[in-house]
Amino acid sequence: MSIWKKHLTLQQLNDFCQHCAVAHLGIEFTALGDDWLEARMPVDHRTTQPMGFLHGGISAALAETVASTAGFCCVEANQAVVGLEINASHLRPVKQGYVCAKSSPIRLGKNVQVWQIDIRDAQDKLCCVSRLTLSIITHD
Repeated sequence: MSIWKKHLTLQQLNDFCQHCAVAHLGIEFTALGDDWLEARMPVDHRTTQPMGFLHGGISAALAETVASTAGFCCVEANQAVVGLEINASHLRPVKQGYVCAKSSPIRLGKNVQVWQIDIRDAQDKLCCVSRLTLSIITHD
């Protein structure tokens, strides 16, 4: 059973993010299932810290991007989501290639959503685990 209320394609999600930080970091949505969304991001000059490792804050930005986009797709047309809290545990350094973030809901409530995000390297090794809490807002 699908959790999505907004049925956007991967191409529509990528187009939606063309003129903001998401595109600047090279983040692209790559897969989606009935209850998860996945995105990948290059490990390059845009996303590393001075010693050449993936920047922890950028890992958090990837986690927030994939989970908040998933959260946005789980609310009604006149609703949006905004981040309340994010945490990230960095488990393994990454120096090159791509990382892939997969978000799955822990709770989809009426006012609050909680998402789990696992970020893996090109060898499918877990390099970061994150949790994002979103608030649901109504707009005109």
